[in-house]
Amino acid sequence: MSCYTSALELFSIGIGPSSSHTVGPMRAAQQFAQLLADRNELKKAAELRVYLYGSLGATGIGHGTPQAILAGLAGYDPETVDPSIPGNLAEQIASTGTLKVLGLHSVTMTPQSMILQPRIVQPRHSNAMKIEALDAFGKVFHEEMYYSIGGGFVETETQLAKAPGDDVTPAAPATVLPYPYQFGHELLAICAAENLSISDVAWANECALRPASEVTAGLDAIWNAMRECVDAGLQTGGILPGVLQARRRAAAIAARLERDAAERETSLEWLQAFAIAVNEENAAGGRVVTAPTNGAAGIIPAVMHYFFRFIPQDQRVKDANIHKFLLVAAAIGSLYKGNASISGAEAGCQGEVGSACSMAAGAMCEVLGGTPEQVENAAEIAMEHNLGLTCDPVAGLVQLPCIERNAIAAGKAVASARMALYGDGRHMVSLDTVIETMRQTGRDMSSKYKETSEGGLAVNVIEC
Repeated sequence: MSCYTSALELFSIGIGPSSSHTVGPMRAAQQFAQLLADRNELKKAAELRVYLYGSLGATGIGHGTPQAILAGLAGYDPETVDPSIPGNLAEQIASTGTLKVLGLHSVTMTPQSMILQPRIVQPRHSNAMKIEALDAFGKVFHEEMYYSIGGGFVETETQLAKAPGDDVTPAAPATVLPYPYQFGHELLAICAAENLSISDVAWANECALRPASEVTAGLDAIWNAMRECVDAGLQTGGILPGVLQARRRAAAIAARLERDAAERETSLEWLQAFAIAVNEENAAGGRVVTAPTNGAAGIIPAVMHYFFRFIPQDQRVKDANIHKFLLVAAAIGSLYKGNASISGAEAGCQGEVGSACSMAAGAMCEVLGGTPEQVENAAEIAMEHNLGLTCDPVAGLVQLPCIERNAIAAGKAVASARMALYGDGRHMVSLDTVIETMRQTGRDMSSKYKETSEGGLAVNVIEC
């Protein structure tokens, strides 16, 4: 049994503002449209309806869920879609009442075809959506229920089915991995027995899933997308979309830091600027990398930029560390995805920002020379100080408190890595223990604190 999720799947390129509310629904809608085409039933469809349940219904409007679904039905993929297309399609159905599915067949769709049902929470997962295909007589001839389980991952009713009482059912790997592990202590045992680093273990598993050249190219593409996102965020001002009319700040912060560089140390301020830049791009619906989610997309890129800009190293070492960083982060992220959750709608923000902070801390620790035991300690420290973090986006937008929360968590990740490096890897609370604690905390957390905008800052901040 192994919980390992490939880095090329855990880090996926998509558009903002949410992996669970934008990227996942777009993929689900694309799957549904393709299913109709594969069954030769596409031309039978006269109308499509979509039901958004639980968290998708509660905050889907602010997260761009309806527009993302339209793009998926039209055949677009999150990784390559022009960020302007989802909004254009929403305007199209509002004016024409039609949508061309997969670019092949027109069906009736209006804004009213997106039916929000936030009070209906499906037992499998809070992020649930159902798509119905109706014939010319208004009869439903095919329907599918999808669950957007975080990080852009989508499962159907059948895939997510599990025995009563089971809280976690890890997916069986399609390929036999050389180093399977389900828990952190198993990962450490592998490292000790084989004299491997955590990045070595992850690299071997990746190369069992696909050729080494594809792994390298994929990791490079992820890093390039992260860099482009940071650069775009640091150069763009203006106002973020939505009722909050929040100002973009990353560009102004960067300009100020450039002026102050000669007078004082600004590395930690740059760390925050990098994270804010990414999350402002995400909030604007730009292209980002799920790391492991869009809501937490700024933390890992910010820590990577901090490391490569402010820690001296030659170019050859730097290139190798890019891969190591992403591989270690994926190895740790797999533990959260397989044994708890990376979904804010399921675990609160501890599942998103907390997981990303833990992943970044562990990865930072290894590229700074940490042992596997120190890496595990760094990841544990980071999550320990994110336990109980709620997901309470104001106005259902991934802006407040999400953007600043990423900046602060990036700082926690660096501090956790450095703290672990001062020790020898021995510590009282294991990573497995803190992951299980996070899972239990998410299970016990009131639904109003899990991406529904019904509690916390979401009800105590005046929106406009």
